Amino acid sequence: MENVLVIGGNRYFGRRLVTRLRDSGARVSVLNRGSVPPPPGVERLVADREDAAALGAVLAGREFDVVVDQVCYTPLHAEGAVRTFAGRVGRYVMTSTIEVYDTGEDRPAGVPLGEDVVDPARWPVRLELPWTDRQFRDRSYGEGKRQAEAVLARGDAFPFVAVRAGHVLGADDFTGRLAHYRERIEAGLPVAVHPANLPSSYAHEAEMADVLHWAAGARFTGAVNACSHGELTATDLCDLIAQGSSYRTAAPAPGDEASPFSFDRYYGMDNSRAEQLGYSFSHTRDWLPELVAETLRRGAAA
Repeated sequence: MENVLVIGGNRYFGRRLVTRLRDSGARVSVLNRGSVPPPPGVERLVADREDAAALGAVLAGREFDVVVDQVCYTPLHAEGAVRTFAGRVGRYVMTSTIEVYDTGEDRPAGVPLGEDVVDPARWPVRLELPWTDRQFRDRSYGEGKRQAEAVLARGDAFPFVAVRAGHVLGADDFTGRLAHYRERIEAGLPVAVHPANLPSSYAHEAEMADVLHWAAGARFTGAVNACSHGELTATDLCDLIAQGSSYRTAAPAPGDEASPFSFDRYYGMDNSRAEQLGYSFSHTRDWLPELVAETLRRGAAA
């Protein structure tokens, strides 16, 4: 793995991945819209992946050992990747998500979700949906990822891997999900939690970068779940953030959303395939307490 392209990679664990690849000795290029310069020693390629002409011009004549696609959100993105990289890349790694398992089907609580629960080779692809509409794409995040996997898994343009990330937590999380809990608890406001309060799987941002680095250099193909051991409920997060202080939870009001990471369906993932292939995951207790402490420190300093 000498020549690697990362699509996206300008923030959060994507940026950690870029530096991890660079520091391992790979020649790394980053392709995105150029809003943030890449780390030193990394080639900067500027293009909007949805502009086929611009993408083709920037990548003209280029070949890569590995492409890691951090921002493949729709089947249109996946089709563009096939057109652009067919015959020009040795391995294509897509960062996918735990949300591909949110299919609306009933599933038994306590039975971890294996990769075969969602088979991209059989999932319907609907290119006619309004994938270019940002609001639709955001509302259909899991479905977009499922269909993107389906497009890439069915073709033979390149060996394909989908790394299905658990809910990623980190001090640099730009979504404010942990901060939501901190702010509600510190203000004495109730935290909206589904009455079922079922657990989900999580991963630390640094571990996700490491998993993607491992997947880029491996030889397996297909989907692989990536998450730390140790599932968590919304109240587990509340307990850690409250640090022994009292707090209140309440069911979401009709029409309102629950807090981030509060689920009325079981969301635990089975990570045994990755471990059988050679990756060893941490446990959430190895990193979550310090992450929560950092979240609280940043909140106090704000």
